[in-house]
Parts: sequence; structure tokens; C-alpha cells
Amino acid sequence: MSNKTLEKSVRYQSTNTYETLNKLTKETKNVWIVFHGIGYLSKYFLKYFDELNPLDNYIIAPQAPSKYYLNNSYKHVGASWLTKENTKTEINNNLNYLEAILQEENILSKHKLLIFGYSQGVSMATRWVAQRKIKCNHLVLYAGGIPNELTKNDFSHLDDSTQISIIIGNKDEYLTKERLTIERGKSGIIFNGRAKEHIFDGGHIVKKELINNLKI
Repeated sequence: MSNKTLEKSVRYQSTNTYETLNKLTKETKNVWIVFHGIGYLSKYFLKYFDELNPLDNYIIAPQAPSKYYLNNSYKHVGASWLTKENTKTEINNNLNYLEAILQEENILSKHKLLIFGYSQGVSMATRWVAQRKIKCNHLVLYAGGIPNELTKNDFSHLDDSTQISIIIGNKDEYLTKERLTIERGKSGIIFNGRAKEHIFDGGHIVKKELINNLKI
């Protein structure tokens, strides 16, 4: 008689942090929700947004829940949004977490909303927009790929007033010519060819000047 393992699941309450930059006031014009890439913590990711006008811009940086030590040094900590293990469950957990942030922040409809994803953060940002039908003024996909399960219909709630920007480094080591062709094909279909592609000179890095020049 052989022993067999059985995977089970259980529901429980969990607490996670997130970081903000500047203050949300009556004078705030723009709210940014920014998704960091793999290996980041949200508090350090916010440094890329600290040159934006603090009176006009309020930035919210959700924190990926799965934390780990980087480079086996047990000193610096990074985080990941998802892996191939129990992906659907983890996506749903993250979506519920993001909804809790929205409720906590009580963002008013009068604010313009920019959703920004970098690297792995693109996969979480696009899933959130698609599955929870989040409307925004500008969707920025920076150095990342759109998940294969998402289709044109998933983004039908975004009308022509929503700007779509795709930012890519011409020396990005993770973006081969083959993958670039695939990603361009996906974005062309999903966004009806209205996504604007911006190519910059550099690799898989975040450039402040590109963020500073984004418009909502």
C-alpha cells in the first residue's frame, strides 16, 4: 500500500503592507498605483517617483506578498507577486488585497488615475485592470509582458480616453526579438492598435525621466 500526498486549502485572514508617497489632499490631481517588479520592495520602488510634483501626485505602491532573501546573503529582502505554483489562487489573493487598498485609501472619482506596472508588476497590474474592471486614465506597461490568458474582451471597459503606453529598453536582456514580436502582437490585438510604444536606450531598468514625462 503506497502513501499519497493530498493538497488541501484553507481560508484565513492575512495582513499586508503597502507604501504611499506624498499626501492625498483636496489639491491632489493624479493618483498613481504602481506595481514593482520581482526582487523589489514597494518602499524602495517609490524612489523612482519622488521627482513628481508632490502637490499634484499621490503615489500608492502595493507590496508583493511573497518575500525572500536576495542573492542567498540573508541581508537584502525582495518580493514576488506570483510564481507558477498555485497561480490562480495567488492571483485571487492579490486581487482581494488590491481591493482592500482601494477601500482603505477611499480614492475619489475626481482624481485622475494612472496604473503603472514594471517587469513582473505588469502581469499583476493588467490582471487587476482586466479582472476587476478597473477604469483608469493611463495604463503604463514598462518592460513586462501581458499574461497569455488575457484577451481583448477583458479590457473592453477601457474606452478611447484611456491612454495605453508600452515602454521598452532597446537593450533589455529579457526581451528577445521573438518575445518582442509576440508581445507586440498581443498588445496590438488587445488594445486595438492604440497602445503607444516608447523605446528608450537601455536595458531592464527603470528610468526616472521616463516616469517624469508621463502624462495622465
